[in-house]
Amino acid sequence: MALRFYHLQQSIVMGLLAIALLALVCARADARESTRRPNVVIFYTDDHGYADLGIHGVVSDIRTPHLDSLARSGVVFQNGYTTAPQCVPSRAGLLTGRYQGRFGVESNKSSLEGFNKQPTIATRLQALGYVTAQFGKWHLGPANEIPQHGFQYVFSQMGQQPFYANITLDGEDRPMGIMNPEMYHIDACTKAAVSVIKRFREQPFFLYIAYRAPHTPLDAPRQYTDRFPGNMPERRRQALAMISAVDEGVGQILKTLEELHLRDKTIIFFISDNGAPLKISKTDSPLNTDAGGWDGSLNDPYNGEKGMLTEGGIHVPFLMSWPEKIPGGQVYQHPVSTLDVAATVLAQIGADTKVGESDGVDLVPYLRGEKEGPPHESLMWRWIAQAAIREGDWKLLRGGDREYLFNLKTDPSEKRNLLKDAPEVADRLRRKLVAWSGELEPPGLSTEPMARVWNAYFDFYLEGRPAPQLGANASSKAEWIARNAQIVIENGYLRLECDNPALQKAFLACAGLSLQGPVTVSLTVRADQAGQVVLAWRKAGDQDFLPGNRVVTRWEKTEGDAMVQATLPVNAQVIHIRIHPNPVQTFAIRRVVLQAANGRTETWDFGEP
Repeated sequence: MALRFYHLQQSIVMGLLAIALLALVCARADARESTRRPNVVIFYTDDHGYADLGIHGVVSDIRTPHLDSLARSGVVFQNGYTTAPQCVPSRAGLLTGRYQGRFGVESNKSSLEGFNKQPTIATRLQALGYVTAQFGKWHLGPANEIPQHGFQYVFSQMGQQPFYANITLDGEDRPMGIMNPEMYHIDACTKAAVSVIKRFREQPFFLYIAYRAPHTPLDAPRQYTDRFPGNMPERRRQALAMISAVDEGVGQILKTLEELHLRDKTIIFFISDNGAPLKISKTDSPLNTDAGGWDGSLNDPYNGEKGMLTEGGIHVPFLMSWPEKIPGGQVYQHPVSTLDVAATVLAQIGADTKVGESDGVDLVPYLRGEKEGPPHESLMWRWIAQAAIREGDWKLLRGGDREYLFNLKTDPSEKRNLLKDAPEVADRLRRKLVAWSGELEPPGLSTEPMARVWNAYFDFYLEGRPAPQLGANASSKAEWIARNAQIVIENGYLRLECDNPALQKAFLACAGLSLQGPVTVSLTVRADQAGQVVLAWRKAGDQDFLPGNRVVTRWEKTEGDAMVQATLPVNAQVIHIRIHPNPVQTFAIRRVVLQAANGRTETWDFGEP
């Protein structure tokens, strides 16, 4: 009897010890979970206009249920701004949290030397123990150098061409190198991101998912275009389809976070890099002959488009969600900027930020009601020949020698210039803008004169003049294609990528021309070593390229851009031109200009407009 009682006591003691041990383990796990730093996910779309988000209620044809759900779980920023109306500078501003003009990244054509010296969000988070990964469009230098900017894992697919990656679709390690596409680029970036989340769910992570959508070339597969039947411009259908693919991707990532119990502890931003390029007329040009053009997205109700500091160029979709800390269902009215993304993330994980390292503001205290008033006294922009400042409801806009003052509360579409009605407001804003621009590199309200194309855009959008007509110098929309190679456009340069560059058989070709000879060919190039280029032509009536119809010119090794120029000695109509660079792998082209004897000019700029 005593023995049985003894064993019963022992069993009770062991049971109590087991319960205590289990409680201790759970307590430690809870403590670990409560002290774990939040994950961070930034979705960055490409040329995605303000209208094209269902939660905004601007247009009826858009379908973004997952993004609308994300918005309801957090904050819709009604006045969310990007730092530039163009890809490269806007991305540089987002990832550094600084006005990109401070380190010389003015436009897509700028040197990236200054950016390369800046710590990015990824650099800072990686140093604090975060797993960091980039997906999709980079556009801030060679994609194989992305790890130098703080991203451990890279999956840079932004089209259906080969791309650099050091992880597979399943999130497994591979040597950094060229990878062939296995899926539609938006779906592939989503799958790779989901794989990384699952692989590193026990560690804090930062994912930068930069979908190349709805940026041209418009390439949505039928599984997405079929979601938008009916009569509409095909470019609009494509934009809706590509955004639908993005929405699907966001939904899959949110579902993965929920399943892994990480959703509440993840800070999520969804932002577009700039407004949509409308090309004024929103022409529904054929996709197979015009790879550029209007991307099908819309900037309503705002005026202007990509490449302008009007609201249509910089006022973009902007969402944030963090269920653990930020109440959902908010519509926030004060202006915010992509500069605030880095500042918010770093502040919320307790990272030290020194004076001068950030131009952004931690938004969380404002969204939790702990701080009142606007996060920014003013926001400022400079893009080549344009500059702008927004302070409260007032906005001063400059374009070359032109100047406009708008009250965005009463005139959000920027139709009424109040410069003469409120000169004291304009003077105050101008002084602030001049002072701020003096801190940039180079200093000043502009870096170049106003280009002809942007004068035409200002005429149309801000002066109410008719849209410019296609004239003698307008492009025929002929396009360059590659033979024996793939075209890769990166950081504003076109280069040829072939399986065996040593064979030197790769070349560019452009047919469908109609240029009266002699034709002057001007190439703006960058080259790692000296070489030569053969320019061949076919004139009307020629069935093939004749041996005598070619000229050879050389280029030298360049530190930056250089001009290579030659005249095709032909007194007939040129209909087809080929460019044969040698060596192929060291030669990159920024711009091609063909000028005919009658003054007609064809121009292709492989940076974005």
